[in-house]
Amino acid sequence: MHYALLFSVFIVASCGLAYELVAGALSSYLIGDSVTQFSTVIGAYLFAMGIGSWLSRFITRDLMMRFIQIELLVGLIGGFSAAALFFVFAYLAGPFRFALYTGVGVVGVLVGLEIPLVMRILKEELDLRELVAQVLSVDYLGALAVSVFFPLFLAPHLGLIRTGLLFGLLNALVAAWALHLFRRRLFVSGKRALAVQCSLAVALLAIGMGMAGHLTSLAEAHLYSDEIVHAETTPYQRIVVTRWRDDLRLHLNGNLQFSSRDEYRYHEALVHPALATLPGARRVLVLGGGDGLALREILKYPQVVSVTLVDLDPVMTRLFSTAPPLTALNADAFASPRVRAINADAMSWLDASEETFDFIVIDFPDPSGYALGKLYSTAFYRVLDRHLAPQGLAAIQATSPLYARKAYWCIVNTLEAAGFSTAPYHALVPSFGEWGFVIAGRQHYAPPLHYGIETRFLTPEITAGLFRFPADMTRVETEINRLNNQVLVRYFEEEWRQVIH
Repeated sequence: MHYALLFSVFIVASCGLAYELVAGALSSYLIGDSVTQFSTVIGAYLFAMGIGSWLSRFITRDLMMRFIQIELLVGLIGGFSAAALFFVFAYLAGPFRFALYTGVGVVGVLVGLEIPLVMRILKEELDLRELVAQVLSVDYLGALAVSVFFPLFLAPHLGLIRTGLLFGLLNALVAAWALHLFRRRLFVSGKRALAVQCSLAVALLAIGMGMAGHLTSLAEAHLYSDEIVHAETTPYQRIVVTRWRDDLRLHLNGNLQFSSRDEYRYHEALVHPALATLPGARRVLVLGGGDGLALREILKYPQVVSVTLVDLDPVMTRLFSTAPPLTALNADAFASPRVRAINADAMSWLDASEETFDFIVIDFPDPSGYALGKLYSTAFYRVLDRHLAPQGLAAIQATSPLYARKAYWCIVNTLEAAGFSTAPYHALVPSFGEWGFVIAGRQHYAPPLHYGIETRFLTPEITAGLFRFPADMTRVETEINRLNNQVLVRYFEEEWRQVIH
């Protein structure tokens, strides 16, 4: 019988870590900075487990009954935690962090109670050495299993809410199984009460599993004011496309990426000031830009022979190459025979590639966390330099010089520290406000005197003005963003937090 209880430990350990991973991933999606979120969630969870282990000393009788009840509580609280946090963020926003750490703390205390109780239940069948070795090895094995399956299968295919409910259901089923296995050790009245509790918990969690999609839609319907036409969780991000009348909007992890009403301003400003000065450009590289909108602008140049796009998320490139409203927006750019789309990490791909390019577009999301911050570092820009032709140019989106002034100039200063000559500029994009870009190369840059392609926003006169900064956006001194300090992420978080509040 002790093998059955050890298998329960395996499930219990898997569930405990799963709730921790769900909380860390959800807070990263909703408030950014994945390193900080996972670090604080894990720290709070482990601390709470320690408290739970200490509190277990006060449970002195009816150990099996208490174990079953704790399993049910963990299943219900942990299982519904992702849904509850999503609703708190969507409807209340302010108390989200309080709700996050309260939930993590409660689940951690309950999980901390579980293993000491199991060891005390098994001590009659195993000596101390065997007991500790078997329980802890199974506990760690369960943690390993869920840590592998969570990013590869559970989060991308089930979503965070359904994943939380699945593990809650597993906890409840472990309680029901334990009730069946140890029914002879329990009083008749206790068995009946526990059977009712197990049935209710399993029913609630099963209903929650069935309604997980509806729960997510309810929360997101409040989070996004417009109609949601597509929502999908990938291993890398939460993709939501909304529509209001003729305005399509893309949101990644809750952050607006473009509005179809004015995205042409952003993408024309990103591509044309540099590419229009390179009549000999034949080979172009786009890093990021999985929506294909920068591709659309690049393909306007007949001299461009090939465009390689490297984007991490295959769901993004598939969505924007197959969904009719989105392919209409990017002029079906992915279908062009000149385009080659590759799904890979940009830095890893550059490290492995030997290709050089006449023009490089860097259209990454803002540096809201360390995984993105590395793509704005001196290390990344030095790798980039190896792939730029001698007369080539790179154009980089660089956040807002008005709302995130230090972050913007940190990117400029980092490019210069990596050996580039830079030409900083900005453009007004109504959905975002003043937005910043940088042209980088090895020689002095001069804006184009004419455009040989059709534009909706840019003219040579307007372009010249983009390189002039008003007093509230002029250069400031910053540290250089290096892999070992990631100062850019700190600048970005501090400045945008002031804008939001």
